[in-house]
Amino acid sequence: MQGKNQKIIMDDKKLNQTINRIVDEILEKTDDLDKLVIIGLQTRGVFLAKRIIKKIKKLENTKIPLGIIDISLYRDDFYENPTDLSLKETDLPFNVDDKNVILIDDVLYTGRSVRAAMECIMDFGRPKSIKLAVLIDRGNRELPIQPDIFGKNFVTRKNIEIISVKLKEVDDFDSVFLINKGEFDVKSKRFN
Repeated sequence: MQGKNQKIIMDDKKLNQTINRIVDEILEKTDDLDKLVIIGLQTRGVFLAKRIIKKIKKLENTKIPLGIIDISLYRDDFYENPTDLSLKETDLPFNVDDKNVILIDDVLYTGRSVRAAMECIMDFGRPKSIKLAVLIDRGNRELPIQPDIFGKNFVTRKNIEIISVKLKEVDDFDSVFLINKGEFDVKSKRFN
């Protein structure tokens, strides 16, 4: 699985341990499980959210409601490439008013996806709080958004390195990769 321009930074065992740590932190920071709801961002954030809910149920013997959101229509770059739009499911089968929301995503980078997710949630009501939990915080923020809970902080070189999360529900295996796209050549407008 590891190639010339990519290396594994988290295998399936470490990924599972990291999710367990995130669950522990969620439980530690939650006063009232009855007011807790978990919302996953499409696509991998949803599967991480499902795993987190399953682990909380096992530990606390309580079922936390799951919400799913697609932020495509809330993105600030929506009008730049509207033909690239492929809408996915948004499903919030509960009222978010006065709830403590944990928003789950796989990778936090610029903060723009999280801003879009918060906007989407606010269209459904007024939660008591929104906390952000991410598997990987890769730095390079463009907006003043920080995770409340994160599994691993791995700062990448902007426009050169990316983080790719693979989950067995989507990709048939669990791993996190650091991918080096190479240096950007301004003249050719390509990565070397």
